[in-house]
Amino acid sequence: MNDVLSGPRPIVTVRDAIADDAPLIADFNAAMAQETEGRPLDAQRLLAGVRAVFDHPERGRYLIAAHGDRPVGQLLLTYEWSDWRNACFWWIQSVYVVRDARGQGVYRALHEHVVATAKATPNVCGIRLYVDKANHAAQSVYRALAMTPAHYDFYEIDWVIGAHTG
Repeated sequence: MNDVLSGPRPIVTVRDAIADDAPLIADFNAAMAQETEGRPLDAQRLLAGVRAVFDHPERGRYLIAAHGDRPVGQLLLTYEWSDWRNACFWWIQSVYVVRDARGQGVYRALHEHVVATAKATPNVCGIRLYVDKANHAAQSVYRALAMTPAHYDFYEIDWVIGAHTG
C-alpha cells in the first residue's frame, strides 16, 4: 500500500536466524522486555539463553525480518506437543519490531511466513502465542491476522525473573 506522504512501504524479507544473529536477537529481546513490561533483563543470561536455542534446535528457532540488509524484527518459534491432536502447536514468542519499522508490515510478514511454513509441515496443528493483557495494539494486530483469543488463562511460577506485578 502506498501512502502519499511516506511513499511505498519497504519490502520485508524473512529468513531463519543463524548463530551469528544471537547478539542482535538478545538486544531485540532486551528492548522488548523493557518496552512491554518495564523489565531490565540480565544481558549475559539473555545472550546465553538465545545461544541455547541455536545449540539445541529442538528448543525452537528464530526468524529475522529485514528491510534490505537491515534487521527490523524477529520472533521465536517453540513447540508444544498436543496429545489431543497428535500434533504440535508452534508457539510464537519473543516478537519484536524496531520502533521505526512498526506499521510497515514487518510482523505481518513474519506471521504469514510462520503460518505458511506450519501448514506445509506435517504434524503441526496450529500456532499459538501469548500477549500481555494490557497490550491492546498487539491484540488488534493478532485479531487482524485471524487469530482468536483462546479459552485459557496463563499461570506461572518464575524462579528467575519473578512475578510481574505491573
